[in-house]
This record gives sequence, C-alpha cells and structure tokens, in this order.
Amino acid sequence: MAGRRERGGRARTPEAVTAQVGGGAAALVPDRERPRAWALVVDGAPQSHVDLAVPDHLGFSYQRRLGHVIDLVAPPGAPLRVVHLGGGALTLARYTAYTRPRSTQQVIELDTALVELVRAHLPWERGWRIKVRGGDARAGLAKVPDGWADLVIADVFGGARTPAHLTSAEFLADVRRVLRADGSFAANLTDGGALAFLRGQIATASACFAEVCVAADPAVLRGRRFGNAVLWAADHSLPVPELTRRVATDPHPGRVESGPSLTAFAAGAPVVTDATATPSPPPPPHAFG
Repeated sequence: MAGRRERGGRARTPEAVTAQVGGGAAALVPDRERPRAWALVVDGAPQSHVDLAVPDHLGFSYQRRLGHVIDLVAPPGAPLRVVHLGGGALTLARYTAYTRPRSTQQVIELDTALVELVRAHLPWERGWRIKVRGGDARAGLAKVPDGWADLVIADVFGGARTPAHLTSAEFLADVRRVLRADGSFAANLTDGGALAFLRGQIATASACFAEVCVAADPAVLRGRRFGNAVLWAADHSLPVPELTRRVATDPHPGRVESGPSLTAFAAGAPVVTDATATPSPPPPPHAFG
C-alpha cells in the first residue's frame, strides 16, 4: 500500500481502501500525520488504528488504556498467552507480539470479510504467533482449554454495540475458566448519559472477580459524553497506582476508578445474566464526527 509518487519523487498520501464487510461499509483510511498508519472505520465508527512501521504505537485512547493493561499484567517483555475476542485490525495483537516476543495469541473474529481486508492491506509479521479464528466470540471462547490464557481481551462490536451475550455473568464464568489463576480480563465498553450499561458491567464483573477497576475519560464517567471505558478484572490485586499514573499522563488523560469509589459508582446496578442481558447502547448521532 505504498503511496504513489508525485513528480520530483515525493510520495503522495495513499488513498483510502473501502470494502463491504459483514459489519457494514469498511474503510482503511490513511493517517496523514504518520506515513504508514491507517485507521479502520466501519459504518462511520472508528474501530482500530495501526501503524505498520511502529507496531507499539496506539493511536486511540481506549487502545492505549488496553495497552497499559498488556504492559502491567506481567514483567516487561515476558511472553503472554492472550485471547482476543474481536479482532478489528489486530492492533492489540500486534502490540503484544511486538512488545512481548514469543507471545502466543488467539484472535476470534466473527467478520471474516473484515479479517481478509486487514490481512490483504495491513499484513502482520509472519513470525508473530497470532492465530485468527473466524466465528462468534463466545462460541470460540468455549473452545479454548481451561487455564490456557494469561489475558482475555473483549473488544467486540456489532453495529457499534457490544452484543448482549458478551455482557453476562455466564459469559464471564467462561472467561474465568479460560484464565490461569493469576490471569486477567479486560474489556472495551462504550456508554454515555446515565451509564446504566457501564454500571451493570461493573456490578457483573465485581460479582465474578475479586478485583475490578475502570479507566475512562472523566467526562465519560460523569455521563457528559458518550465514549469508551476500559474495565480490568482479576482474582488478584491490580496495579491501580501505576495504571492511574499512566492513564493520567496519556495524550488524552483519563481517570481510574477502583475500590470503594467504583463500588459507589455501580451501587444498585443488578448483575447481568443471559436472561437479562441487552446490547450496549448505540452511540448518539454524530458521536464519531
């Protein structure tokens, strides 16, 4: 996907690549500030950002926060076993492979047409141990052996909404089955306004795991803006002070809630079950510009 060259030899910015995929109209849009970087947009909603030249560059705020989780779940450079529910442009799988060599990763992505678009135009290194499986995230998770993963990351959206069956206590029970005793679960969630969905996800994760924290833009946590929140859950103590420091010093600073403040934030929210689960709320018009 090298840019075409103008007279005098200067490379022109490459053009966007568009295709119809299972989730709608997809576009790989060149980043005019970074020569080999691309944003994946599906039906107008930004999904991923990839810099082919700098695999550890995370352009979106929620990806940076998930990157902090990847950095902090184990000593620097130690290989991980990771299950990614939802693939997008494989930004986080690339990040893990680059920053933690010899990691073994499984990506479960329902939209096989999207995977082929990314594979064709944004290929990843052949030596990286990344296996991409087509299919439903929960069905694919059920095939992962007990205690296999150090980390499970859920970043699944259909029509810009998290599917209902990936929000329940029964779903998290299967996540716990797949995790090692010292493993972690992280999820990219979106909500706004009254934040009923986010509160319910915090209550559900707190019922399934011993420790939970959430990182997000302060305006999102106050219900003033629709946006992303990254939830981190585990059965061991989480490095909340270091996560807080990193999130606060990001290009777009965020806030971390944990302990009593997070309990108060989710107070009264019921635990979500398969019988009561609903998709995350749709983004408001023009939420993504």
